[in-house]
Amino acid sequence: MPVKMIISLSMCAMCLEGSVKNGKTIYEVNCANCHSINMSGGMGKDFNLVSYARKKEDIKAYVQNPSGEFRRFGYTSNAMPKFDISDEDATDVAEFIDSLQPFKEWMRK
Repeated sequence: MPVKMIISLSMCAMCLEGSVKNGKTIYEVNCANCHSINMSGGMGKDFNLVSYARKKEDIKAYVQNPSGEFRRFGYTSNAMPKFDISDEDATDVAEFIDSLQPFKEWMRK
């Protein structure tokens, strides 16, 4: 494998890791008060369940516009506040949530 390709793949992997790492920080600051990641309770749905049931794009859309997306997620009302986070941070928190479960409901045949 050419050296340039190895370097490019390594850089790409670091970018992906960085987004999950930043997403975890965003989770801890903005989401952890309501959403657990280890089934320890909370007002909101556990993010392990969200990770299993939702695609990254859907998670990001909900994070950015909960009052406009709650019906699409199957909820009858919205209790989640809108957080003032950047598009990049919304992407990163969606990456973090998505990383919690390697297998997804939508993968089932």
